[in-house]
Amino acid sequence: MNDHSSQDTQPRREERVFGVACSFRSVAEIFHAAERIRDAGWKKWDVYTPFPIHGMDAAMGLPRSPIPRVTLLGGITGFVTGCLLTWYTNSFDYPLIVGAKPYWSVIYPFPVLYECTILFAAFGTFFGQFIFNRLPRHHHPLFDVPQFVRVSDDAFMVVLEVSDPRFGNPDKAYDFLASLGGQDITLVRD
Repeated sequence: MNDHSSQDTQPRREERVFGVACSFRSVAEIFHAAERIRDAGWKKWDVYTPFPIHGMDAAMGLPRSPIPRVTLLGGITGFVTGCLLTWYTNSFDYPLIVGAKPYWSVIYPFPVLYECTILFAAFGTFFGQFIFNRLPRHHHPLFDVPQFVRVSDDAFMVVLEVSDPRFGNPDKAYDFLASLGGQDITLVRD
């Protein structure tokens, strides 16, 4: 029998459960807990910390972010757009020879090409972050957890989400987090 009350872990019929959260007191504790959660085969879970922890992505088993590829794609798109824009205006729409220069060359419109590359790369990064981080999300179920406020100051938190196939029931997740040394284990309602 669990030593926690069933009222804390059993969801009510009309409400949805987001997951089970627990707190850790130090970087070493949360880092080792993340490695054990990864090794146990969990896929839908996250770590919340007051500052970045070097190596946490590897400890969680996260793949490399797709954002650099989106930024590169945006930069290439910007360069091609700048080339087409300057070619169209200088060679096709209003061809004009100035100072015996050719109608179009990569050298002469370089500032336009450079600025279009930077602008589109920035757009790629900005919108890529919105898409891959599922933004804007004005409310998250963790905002209702009292311990979550401390994550921005001095606490570290792990959340096992109910959408993970290993979740089973809240008691199973509660016991797993307790075996990792988690404190303040709480059911997060959606």
